[in-house]
Amino acid sequence: MKKLREIPLKERPQEKLIREGPDRLKDYELLSLIVRSGTKDKDVIAISKEIIRRFGSKIVDANFDELKRFKGVGVAKAVRIVACFELAKRFLKEKKVYPLLSPVDVWKYLIEFAGKKKEYFIVLYLDVRNQEIGREVISVGTLNMNVVHPREVFEVAIRNHSAGIIVAHNHPSGAVNPSKEDIEITKRIKNAGEILGIELLDHIIISKEGYFSFKENSLI
Repeated sequence: MKKLREIPLKERPQEKLIREGPDRLKDYELLSLIVRSGTKDKDVIAISKEIIRRFGSKIVDANFDELKRFKGVGVAKAVRIVACFELAKRFLKEKKVYPLLSPVDVWKYLIEFAGKKKEYFIVLYLDVRNQEIGREVISVGTLNMNVVHPREVFEVAIRNHSAGIIVAHNHPSGAVNPSKEDIEITKRIKNAGEILGIELLDHIIISKEGYFSFKENSLI
């Protein structure tokens, strides 16, 4: 495990967020920006990874006492973590959550990616009611190539106890017909999901003009 000082400056969480945006950071990297510092024996990256492993998605409900008892987390760090998640929960209560019931819903929801000049591969993590419980950009590729491994797709799904996932990516060219690579990665993700018990509900290709649904076209 690399320590923070061993990570190149441009790849450290703060610099990475400034350069690429928060969507590109892993959960422990985002948490490290809240924790801010480590201890003599353990740096902030190691502490953040252990907290995520311990609590997973339930960290949003972790209380002050639970966090304070965690090795490497004292009063100040525990207070910051609890305060950040409490603020997020208050704002989310005001936000209406709509289930993603159709490819059109997904297309409208992810339309921000339609105009990107590179391919963005996005995974939506859903509960049993098809409501989103998480979203992550898995990879950013070149104009015509995007390599995605099923392990990266399901890592967060397992941690968040997702009932199903929807994957999506944009085609910078504007065309929505799937390539051979698109079909192949969809098969690999579907097969991995069947083994893990997490259903791949659809794969949507997005452009400004429209979308292509693997489900609607009987490719899943």
